Amino acid sequence: MSDDKRPFSSIVVDGPAQAPSRAMLYPVGFTEADFAKPQIGIASTGAMVTPCNMHINELADAAAMGADEAGGKAVSFNTITVSDGISMGTPGMRYSLVSREVIADSIETVVGAQGFDGFVAIGGCDKNMPACGMAIARMDRPAVFVYGGTIQPGAERRDIVSVFEAVGAHAAGNLSDEGLKEVEATAIPGPGSCGGMYTANTMASALEALGLSLPNSSAQEAVSQAKRQDSYNAGAAVFNLIGRGMKPSDMLSLEAFENAITVCIALEGSTNAVLHLLAIAHAANIPLTLDDFTRVGARVPVLADMRPAGVYAMSELIAIGGIQPLMKSLLQEGLLHGDCLTVTGKTLAENLADVSPYPDDQQVIRSFDNPIKKDSHLVILRGNLAPDGAVAKITGHEGLRFTGTARCFHGEEAAMAAILDGTVVPGDVVVVRYEGPRGGPGMREMLSPTSAINGRGISDQVALITDGRFSGGSHGFLIGHITPEAVDGGPIALIEDGDTITVDAEAKEINVEVRDDELAARRARWQPPEPFATRGILAKYAKLVSTASEGAVTD
Repeated sequence: MSDDKRPFSSIVVDGPAQAPSRAMLYPVGFTEADFAKPQIGIASTGAMVTPCNMHINELADAAAMGADEAGGKAVSFNTITVSDGISMGTPGMRYSLVSREVIADSIETVVGAQGFDGFVAIGGCDKNMPACGMAIARMDRPAVFVYGGTIQPGAERRDIVSVFEAVGAHAAGNLSDEGLKEVEATAIPGPGSCGGMYTANTMASALEALGLSLPNSSAQEAVSQAKRQDSYNAGAAVFNLIGRGMKPSDMLSLEAFENAITVCIALEGSTNAVLHLLAIAHAANIPLTLDDFTRVGARVPVLADMRPAGVYAMSELIAIGGIQPLMKSLLQEGLLHGDCLTVTGKTLAENLADVSPYPDDQQVIRSFDNPIKKDSHLVILRGNLAPDGAVAKITGHEGLRFTGTARCFHGEEAAMAAILDGTVVPGDVVVVRYEGPRGGPGMREMLSPTSAINGRGISDQVALITDGRFSGGSHGFLIGHITPEAVDGGPIALIEDGDTITVDAEAKEINVEVRDDELAARRARWQPPEPFATRGILAKYAKLVSTASEGAVTD
């Protein structure tokens, strides 16, 4: 095999001077013949810290087999994961978004250090997906992303969000201790990522739309032969990409990101898609901005009746064909760029050519003439409260406008306590601040307080705004990613209890009804709080991280 198919591994293992490198590789399974093969890294996020990732090392084994049998030499390695579902509502959640950077950095580190000619990256929990995408874009070597797959529904179609909302119902006196225990014990039946159109399934779908994973990789259950076959095929696909000289930069164009945004909107995906697509675009040197989400969103309807705001789970979408029929319909409507290349070596249009439509009797995906919402649910807001932008998830279920009275909290814990004890009442706008990328640090997700609001039955009467972010499982009148964040002296730091706040999704505005001179006087009195961390990874992250409106990246 010529060195043009081994541009990186040849530097590591070829020639007499590299005898020490070869000596180190014999014990890990290399034969003499393997040194002439392209080396394909297999990056696994497998771990027993979460059901999302407990099976991923098995998928990594399948990917390695696919790479080896195609003619490459697979080399497996691990990176970290953390569990949003376990750490949610605790100080540990500060590490969640940080883990995205750690995963991307670690994949880059191993692939770069070891001289892999290409790689497979396999993700399960929320931050794995964008992290793998960022690493793929940064390294710009032949690569394929594999999604670990979704979990099956629990008893009575429960999932992790059912448990969070049960906490609110329990606090309101509507669920007994025994009822809460029953929900928690039956909601998570086995391996796989959270089962609605939450962040993991959203980002897996986005990466497929970007062209970085094989067709239908995003719509397979974690425990299935289809997912194991997808993993095997990914290993072989990387070898094929190496042979064709195709790199991620051949796929990652502005048009590809528009495709990803379109698919996320049609699926009623998580607000985290905004943050993560900005980060992947940054890694790929694509000039994606918040305004692109508004521009694309103006012409794309919400079609998927998926949880959390809707009815159906990812397993039910898989049962009717996954996202491929939806993508074909979007293409036929002129809403996707069909000429974008993908990791199959073919264009998106070519991949979709033979895809069959959904069954006539399915209820999961609406028709274009009967959308859930005629334009995007991912609404970018600006105004005197968020001059640099904020992100709202407005599905239409919550209404399009909310005016209420500010009830302010420094941090998630204080807000959660006030929701559970009944301090938060209808008409309130719950303000949760100092939870931004720098101020948290780590931009915690507000699933616990939003689920508690839903569990108490007041989600249609209370709004929540934050410089933090939301889980894909959150739903209600919610506005996050407020920029500038509180720790930087943004307007959200200056709000006081009793201020009137208006969110207008149609006008795309978020404003506090306080005169400019009064805001200036408050700013002159304002003092930032002491940082949560002064050493370690959280402190480093706070020093390096960009704003949420720029993707909260650290490079």
